[in-house]
Amino acid sequence: MRLASKAWVLSLVASGSVSFVHGFQLSLTPRGTSSIQATAATTMNEASVSASSSTHENTTAAPRHDMTYAEVNRLAFRALQRECKALGLSAVGTTAALRGRLLEHFGLMGKESVGGVDSKVAVPKVAVAEVEVSSHSLLWCNIQLMRCDYLQLFILFISTFTLYLDSLVTNKQELCATDGINFCDESDPEYDFKQVLTEVMQKSSLGHWKAATRKLKALRNKHSTPDRPVPREAYLAVLEACAADRLNGARASEPARKILEDMATCGYAIPAELANVCVVSSLGEGVGAMHDEFGGIDTALAMVAAIESSPEGSTMLTDATYGRLVSALAKEKAIEEAILVLRSMVVEKSFTPPLSTFATVAKAAAMSSEEQHAEDVLQVLTYAKAAGYELDNIAAVETGRELLASGVIASEKMDNLALGLRLLTAAAKAQGCAPDSGDALVATSSSAAQRACTLIHKKAIGKACEDDNWKLAVKLLELMPKRGLSPATSVWRKVLATCCKNEKSRKATAILLDWITLAEQGKAEKPPVSVFNTVVNTCEVCGEEELTVKVLDVMKNTLEVEGNIITFNIALKRLAKLGNVVGCEGILIGMLNEGLEPNVVSYTTTIGACAKEGMKNPAMASVWLQRMRSRNVQPNYHTYNTALAACLDGKIESTFIGSKIAAEMLEDAEKEIACGLKGSAKFKSTLPDAYTKVVARQLMKQLRENWRNGDIDMALAKSTTRVPLLKLVDFDKTIAAARMTEIECEIEDEKDENAEQDFEFSLLKELHKDDRRTAMV
Repeated sequence: MRLASKAWVLSLVASGSVSFVHGFQLSLTPRGTSSIQATAATTMNEASVSASSSTHENTTAAPRHDMTYAEVNRLAFRALQRECKALGLSAVGTTAALRGRLLEHFGLMGKESVGGVDSKVAVPKVAVAEVEVSSHSLLWCNIQLMRCDYLQLFILFISTFTLYLDSLVTNKQELCATDGINFCDESDPEYDFKQVLTEVMQKSSLGHWKAATRKLKALRNKHSTPDRPVPREAYLAVLEACAADRLNGARASEPARKILEDMATCGYAIPAELANVCVVSSLGEGVGAMHDEFGGIDTALAMVAAIESSPEGSTMLTDATYGRLVSALAKEKAIEEAILVLRSMVVEKSFTPPLSTFATVAKAAAMSSEEQHAEDVLQVLTYAKAAGYELDNIAAVETGRELLASGVIASEKMDNLALGLRLLTAAAKAQGCAPDSGDALVATSSSAAQRACTLIHKKAIGKACEDDNWKLAVKLLELMPKRGLSPATSVWRKVLATCCKNEKSRKATAILLDWITLAEQGKAEKPPVSVFNTVVNTCEVCGEEELTVKVLDVMKNTLEVEGNIITFNIALKRLAKLGNVVGCEGILIGMLNEGLEPNVVSYTTTIGACAKEGMKNPAMASVWLQRMRSRNVQPNYHTYNTALAACLDGKIESTFIGSKIAAEMLEDAEKEIACGLKGSAKFKSTLPDAYTKVVARQLMKQLRENWRNGDIDMALAKSTTRVPLLKLVDFDKTIAAARMTEIECEIEDEKDENAEQDFEFSLLKELHKDDRRTAMV
């Protein structure tokens, strides 16, 4: 019970009113009549703030604020950190510390929001009046409530009753003063503190965390002093009540956070187990890692900051707790923050987080739409190696494969083909993945990983083909089916073309057969006829006749066709090498029967059979020239060169035929010069080239041997047979080209007889690999 002094009672009577802490005003009337008026403290605060604000405005201009007190007070932990960083303030500390820095920066310290307006806190002062009341006086109160609740009414009643008792005690002291009796207050000054502390412990022991939290707040704000702080046991008791049942479904997350921050501020040690439970339990599976809108990432981060600032806080939280926080950040696409926490775990705290933690962050970074996060995956891989994991072994577990798959996806986004292939190679080395291989499991772990792996192999094969590195191209192609990847038709064709270009007939045939096998399994499309033609042509060039027959048989079984015109031309070349004119004629007849019209390559190849060394047949070469013209197929300079080469057998009759063919070539060349040429000059032009002049000189030499042998008169030979040959030798192609530019007339272009004609002509090879370029097929 509080005792009032005599001076206080006299002052009360003299002034007629007294103010209480709770904002209620007591008015007294003489001799038994009095009135107590209750006025809300906020009304008093508003009045005082309004007065002080108006006075301040008259003297000094108000500072400019970018944020209000209420706005700062509503900011979550990460938002407070961002604002502090933006303003150049320290972003390290508890929620209260960060909020205090912002309030101080904006000049809001000592202010609170009153009625929606930022105002200085007006603390109502207790007016102590001293009045003298007779021991026979009766104190009557007239209570008028203004904006107060039942709790304020109860407090007002207790205060009034206390005043009445104090007045009685004072009168008794005055009556006994003359007798030399002294009264002293022997009550416990810490009675209220101990009473509230007892209530805190009782509520905590019963698990009433809400009531315990309110009592703890009252104990801290009203009854504690610097000399008498709230004991650590009280904080721990309430914290344990809050932490029960996973922070009571995360509803006690905020009270637990405040308790942890208060304990850190007071320098109290926090139990490690309790600290880890609070952080982990505040993280849920909802948006922002919240649980029914309670807890979340910001609350957990604030707890971590408070715990780390407490004594021994740096070693208090476990790797599982940090890992749960990292996973929550990654799930919310906070990649940079997740990597910072992950770095702290590995570099600063020397933890070895589980692979699932690395995989979660790497996957979030790899699947992010922002390209800059692709490089973050490489950081995660670096931290995994720093933590002690070997990339060659982690593919043995699912989380390790997820980490490698994220690395492959990021490599494809950065166009880092070497890194992507290196990660797949590392996965292939992992043990314990049987019956599959680690690289296959990584490549097929997700649709995104499969797409990235396919693109990486496709680009790498294209680069190898550009560099003419057929070995690397073949190796990458062979790896794709093993890794569960399906090469596109263009990829198959590029590798085959590179092998054929390097005359690797056996490897090309093996690749073609593998392609057909996958096509039969439904994992690839069937090779087109042009691919078979390419391989067959390579086998012919390399002299692999058995492979040629095998490929032709496989083509017939796979495509159920005999081939196209290119296929027949390749078969013609094969017979032409043997000098089998009759066989070539049979193939041409077969082409006509199949509805395929032989083209200039077909006839040139057939004429090439007539030019086979040791089996030359100039008469048939001349006949085939006439036949092709009859089919409206015009010979080109390759055809004429082959026919002229067929006449080099030393006989005078062959020399006459060669002279005739030379005259026909000159006639076509003059027509071309006169009317111009439309189309590819390489395959339609009849203008003599350098090799034409070589063959013409050889025929002139043969003619000289003929007149020396007496087969023909020299003068006659010079005036007749040698004339066309001499004109070919003296034919100036430069002048012919200049004359063609002056001619405006055009001849009608013949339609291509086959859509793959360009590809057909790209297969031209020397029919005979000797000094005489007798034909190109």
